[in-house]
Amino acid sequence: MSHLQRPYKQVDVFTATPYRGNPLAVVLDGKGLTDEEMQRFAHWTNLSETTFLLPPTQAGADYRVRIFTPGGELPFAGHPTLGSCHAWLEAGGVPTSKDLIVQECAVGLVSIRRAGQQLAFAAPPLTRSTPAPELLTQITQALGITPQHILAAQVLDNGPSWLGLLLDSVDTVLALAPDHQRLRELGQKVGVAALMQDSGAVQLIARSSRETRAFAEHAADAPQLAAPDLEVRAFAAPVGVNEDPVTGSLNASLAQWLMAEGRLPARYVAAQGSCLGRAGRVLLERDAQGQVWVGGQVQTCITGTVLL
Repeated sequence: MSHLQRPYKQVDVFTATPYRGNPLAVVLDGKGLTDEEMQRFAHWTNLSETTFLLPPTQAGADYRVRIFTPGGELPFAGHPTLGSCHAWLEAGGVPTSKDLIVQECAVGLVSIRRAGQQLAFAAPPLTRSTPAPELLTQITQALGITPQHILAAQVLDNGPSWLGLLLDSVDTVLALAPDHQRLRELGQKVGVAALMQDSGAVQLIARSSRETRAFAEHAADAPQLAAPDLEVRAFAAPVGVNEDPVTGSLNASLAQWLMAEGRLPARYVAAQGSCLGRAGRVLLERDAQGQVWVGGQVQTCITGTVLL
């Protein structure tokens, strides 16, 4: 079997500091690879996602991406979207539009905007529904919590499908020790979140200040400056990842849900990865047209070639 030297990058997404976010493997030239070869390499990297860049097939797209976990292909995912875009730009990609980069993936065309050091993608349309009581009971048992810990629950689907749970406290979220084998058997990815509890004038001042800083167009250090409003964890055993460090698709759907219900403002910062020794920061913003944007910084950690 013959292989080609293909340009490759490994990047760290949703962090201003390398090795504190969610790593992504990016093969910058995926032409000629079969589905099996892509899947085998994604399994070998053992990262939550590996992407392969290809020429676009849809009008208006700057590039096409295919996204693989160790266990299968995804139609869309958030941190691979920002990481792939960063790698494409760094490798010399020039977008057709001066305002937006347009990515083609299995869910269609995804717009990505640049603001200083940050990239942000337009969250795909969300469908959500009330979970079946039996599924919610089974998931609750697998997480090791009681129904009293759950403030709200929704099935969230923006390409990937998540069971989203809003829990009663950050402490509950951080203390979870799920039965990953049981979650794998149930075939359900689960995203859990809790609101940070602000109190006192200092916290009110901090909130006003961080909203200004977090979304300033050229604030390169905004993710680190902005105090988080939401703590998030993502359990994805059904696709071969027990816990994902920082998850764009989940944070997108959580924002669309929780903003719509008035539980979070139109601008906020989510923290994820605390239990894995990471410090991911995801910036969420709903614009005047109602579009939710999911942003953060990306750092390049490895540049080279792979034999594929």
